[in-house]
Parts: sequence; structure tokens; C-alpha cells
Amino acid sequence: MIRCAIASLAIAGLATTAALAQQPARGDYMLRASLNSDIRSTQPGGNRDFNTDSVMLHVVEGLVALSEKIAVVPMLAEKVELSEDGRTYRFTLREGVTFHNGAPLTSAEVLWSLKRYMDPATQWRCLPDLNGSSGLAKVTGIEAPDARTVTISLEQPAALFLSILARPDCGSTGILHPSSIGADGAWGKPVGTGPYSLGEWRRGQYIELERFDRYAALPGERDGFAGGKQAYAARLRFVVIPDSSATKAALMAGNIDVQGDVPSPELPDLRARAGITVQAAPSMGMTALLMQTRDPLLKDVRIRRALALAIDVPELVSSMIGSDAPANPSPVPSASAFHSPAQDARPARDVAAARRLLAEAGYRGQAIRMITNRRYPNVYDAAVATQAMASEAGIKIELEVLDWATQLDRYTRGDYQMMSFIYSSRLEPSLSYEMISGPKDTQPRKVWETPEALALIQRSMRVTDAAERQGIFEELFRRFMADVPAIPLYNQPDYVATRAGINGVQPWASGQTRLWGVWRQ
Repeated sequence: MIRCAIASLAIAGLATTAALAQQPARGDYMLRASLNSDIRSTQPGGNRDFNTDSVMLHVVEGLVALSEKIAVVPMLAEKVELSEDGRTYRFTLREGVTFHNGAPLTSAEVLWSLKRYMDPATQWRCLPDLNGSSGLAKVTGIEAPDARTVTISLEQPAALFLSILARPDCGSTGILHPSSIGADGAWGKPVGTGPYSLGEWRRGQYIELERFDRYAALPGERDGFAGGKQAYAARLRFVVIPDSSATKAALMAGNIDVQGDVPSPELPDLRARAGITVQAAPSMGMTALLMQTRDPLLKDVRIRRALALAIDVPELVSSMIGSDAPANPSPVPSASAFHSPAQDARPARDVAAARRLLAEAGYRGQAIRMITNRRYPNVYDAAVATQAMASEAGIKIELEVLDWATQLDRYTRGDYQMMSFIYSSRLEPSLSYEMISGPKDTQPRKVWETPEALALIQRSMRVTDAAERQGIFEELFRRFMADVPAIPLYNQPDYVATRAGINGVQPWASGQTRLWGVWRQ
């Protein structure tokens, strides 16, 4: 028996006829965007990195995709249903979808693609997450009852199963036509269903994509990696420019149209330039102050709470990045669909209360060493501001500035008292907590090891009901704020710069530049 529909196209926000009439027309022109390094391959989720994922997301699509709020929604599937026991997912495919070679999408290609990913020889990045190795999920069966239906069975219920399929680093588990593989079994090129197909790849120079005129777009507006994907430009060219200063010069000279992942030192100059627009959106990464809860001094929760009360986090964040991203006290990113208003609550700065807690703990002005680095300016600035604010409550912080590699090594070994640190994106709230939580005896890099919290995190990975998961994350937040193993500051912004006349570019939480829905005037 089918227990619930995960999502369906019927509930997607459909654009009105008037809104569609305002959309720009397709044009015979090229859009050019920067890449700070070449892609590694054209295999989705295989030999990949961030840039590879960013390009391939224009070429291939999976059964499901991530929305703007990092929720899993249908993509090639029309709907997704889950059995009563939480172990079998039933995907009903959309009609009218065509591969780049003109072949129609059927369950046969889905079955072929999924079984190929599950073959260790493919070296798919996300195989450990679906074969039971990582403990997240274990696929026990993949079947195609008919031409429009695919079922996937799991050994146990797994809340993260659909989000694994949708992850960009998994190549969105892109559904491929078997002609992607040559007669000799070697990889050829991705024959997918996306709005663009792979064109010329000049290694070290550029990757060019060509508009797929038979693309079957979903109705409505762009929505993360889902929604309506309108391919306005005839060609996309991702230009490889390793140096950020050279990238900025290329943008200002008109040699590229879009610069993604703009480094913060380049922002003032770009924002001051006529004809250049800079946009920002909070990413899913986290900048935070970490505390070693096994340290002889910081193991006292009263001192950790005093530190949290001594810092005016909203002021600290505003002074560093203005209004580009809000302060966020929760490990769950502000852009997540699971980030509720309850997770925005942070105690206001209270120096007097901090002093009282310090006195109760018997703190006598011992120095606390905080590690930071200059590779990430905001991480260093956060450490300096924290040092100044903490001193007003009588807390002595000494900064130890290391190169990033050395700091990362110290973090991995758990060898610090405090640390100003930056985490990369986690696109699922269970993983946002997992990245900072775990037993320090076996994972010394972890910050939070309260047994009750670890049990809740594991539960969040099994429960498939969204409301129940929401309750778990809010309970985790309450416990996190009471234990104070770390002080999250904000989700670092993703910056994108565009030339005048380029419309529709919108940064978002994944940090990856989307060029569908973008047009030139």
C-alpha cells in the first residue's frame, strides 16, 4: 500500500499565462561564465569536483532534484510515492521527456542508469551512501514494472535516500541514455535530458554546451535545480580562468558575462564599477567558532555559555558582510526548508550575565588560545572581533594565526581550545549536524559528542516523515544552544557578478551558477 506522495508536479508553483507571456525569447547568442579550474570529466558523479558538477547539472537530470529551499522535489519523475513500511519508493516518470539523441525517456533507461551507478566499476561518488557502506541507506532492489514506473527497495527506511539521489556531487544521479557508453564499454559523453547538451571541450580553455531545442521543461519558474529550466541562450561557454584577478579583468573587459564564486577581496572594486552587478545569497556552508569541550577549561559549560553571551553575533556578522547574509545560530543553514523561526533564536549579548557565569565557574582570567587563518579573511576578522568583545566580559583570548593546511590538521586532530573555522556546504540538515557531531575518541574533529544528541541525529536519518524530522531538528537546536559546543555565526554568502544586459542570474545556497533562465538583452 502507498503511504504518502513525497511530492508531485501538481503542487509545484505554476506560472500564470500572463507571467509566461513576459518571458524573453530564445536568441542565437552565447553566454560565457567563468570557472576557476577545468572540469575533471564529463561523467556525472564519477571523476568529479565542484566545477564538474556545476557544468553537468545543465546536461543531465535525475528522477528528483533540489528546490531553492534544498527540499527534494520531482524532476524526471512526475511523482514519488513511499510504501507503508518506508522501504520502497515508486517513481512515475513524466511523459514527453526526450534524450539529446531524440530517444524517449522510459523506465528502461532509468533502470540501466541506476544499475550502472550501483556497479563499483563506475566509481560513482555516492555508491557508499546507497550500498550500506556509510550507514545512510542500502538499496536491495531496482525494478521497472512498466515503461513509466521504477521502484527502488531499501533494506531499512532511510530519510536521506531521496536527498542522496538529488545531490549535485552525486551528479544528481543523472539518468543517461545507454549511447553515453561506446560499443567497447568505454565512456563517451553524457547523453542526458537537460536543457543543454555537451558540445566542445577544449581542456584547460573552455567547455561549451549547446541548447537542446527538444527539451521538455517543467512548468513554472526556476526552482533550485528543478522547476522550469528555460534555455534562452543558444550556447553556453564555461571559460577556465584560474586567477580571480584575471577573472575580474575578463568580466570588466566583456570577455565573460558571469563571474561566479567571487572572492570577498574583489567585491569592493566590482561593486564600484559601472555596468557590473554583484548579487549575494547565503550558501549552505557555515562559519563558526568552535570550542574543545574536552579542554580542562572549556569543558565547563558555564564558560562556554559566557563566551556566547559575551559576543554580539548580529553586530559581528553585520560588520563583516553587511546584509549579504543574516546571522544564523543554527547548524541547519538559513536557506534550508528545515530551518524554522524557532532556530533563529539566539540570546542577546549580556556582558553582565557572562561575568556572573565566569565567576560561578571560578574563571580567573586564564588565556584561551583561538586558532584562525588569513586565507579566509572573514574567518580571521571573526576571530579578531570575538577577541575584542570577549575582553569586555573579562575573557582573555589569544589568537594563533596558522596557514590553512596546518589549521585543518589541528582541527582534524581536535588539537585546539577555540577555533574560528569554515565548513563547506551540507545540503541535508541531518548532515549539517553530523558534520560537527560524533564520538571524539574515534572522530576527534567532531565538536559535539553528547550521547542524546548523537542518538537524535541518527534518528533523523531514519525517520521519513517531514513533520517528525522537523521536530527532531528543533530539539537538536535546543540542546545545541544549551551545550554550546560551538557558536555558529552565519552561512557564508555566494557572490555572483554579471555584466550589464545579462538578466536572470540568481545566486543561491548551492553556490553553483545556473545559466538556464538567463538571457542577454
